[in-house]
Amino acid sequence: MVSNFRQKEILELARKDGKVTVDGLADLYDVTVQTIRRDLSDLADTGRLERVHGGAVLPSGVTNIVYEERRRLNDTGKKAIALACARAIPDGASVFMNIGTTTEAVARELRDHENLLVVTNNLNIANILAINHSCEIILAGGVLRRADGGIVGGLTVEMVKQFKFDYSVLGCSAIDADGDLLDFDGQEVMVSGTAIQRSRKVMIVADHLKFTRKAPLTICSLSDVDVLFTDCALAPELAENCRSWGTEVVTP
Repeated sequence: MVSNFRQKEILELARKDGKVTVDGLADLYDVTVQTIRRDLSDLADTGRLERVHGGAVLPSGVTNIVYEERRRLNDTGKKAIALACARAIPDGASVFMNIGTTTEAVARELRDHENLLVVTNNLNIANILAINHSCEIILAGGVLRRADGGIVGGLTVEMVKQFKFDYSVLGCSAIDADGDLLDFDGQEVMVSGTAIQRSRKVMIVADHLKFTRKAPLTICSLSDVDVLFTDCALAPELAENCRSWGTEVVTP
C-alpha cells in the first residue's frame, strides 16, 4: 500500500515537472535508491513512465501527451522562455504563432505589446490575446482539433501562405539529437512548415523536456531556425552545430 501511494505521488511529480530523478525521490521519501528504482520500473512496465538515465520521464513515442497534462509540465521554464521570446518581438510586428503550450505562454507575455498583428491556428492563443485591444488577431481557418484548440488542414495552410510575417513563434513536440524538430500530426507539420517559409525570422520555443522526447514526423532542422529559446544548455555537439548553422540559442 505504501509503495502504491508513493508511485501515485511520483507519477504526479512527473506530470508536474516532466521528469523525476532517482536521487531526488530517494531524498524526498527517505528510502533507498533501490526502492525508487523498483517504483520507476513498475511505472515503466505499465507504460506510465519511461526510464531514462538517473530517473524517468513521461512516455513518448507515436502519440502525444494529453494537452491538459502538457500545460502542467515545467511551468517555470516555459514562463522564462516566453519572457525572453516576447522581449525579442517589438511593438508593431506581424507574428504567426502555432499550436502549443509554450507558444501560449508567449502569448500571455505579449498582452502588453502594442499594434501587433497575430495570425494563429490556435484558439487558445486568440483567447489569451483578446484582452489586448491594440492587437489584431486573425484565426487561420481549417478543421478544429477539439483536443487542444488547434486548427489544421489544407485550408489553414492556404491561408498562412497569404502572409509574410516578421516573426513566427513555433513550438514542437520534440527535438532530436541531430537538431531536427519533430511532431506527431502531419497536418500540423504542414502548417508550421508553411509559416517557416513565410517568415522573415523563425523563433522556436522549446523547454528542456523536448530534448528527452521523440515524435515520428519532421518539421524542419534547427539549421532553418534563426533563434531557439530554451531553458537548458544544449548538448555540446548540438550547440556546436547551432553555431555553425548561425542559429542563435537563448537560455534565459
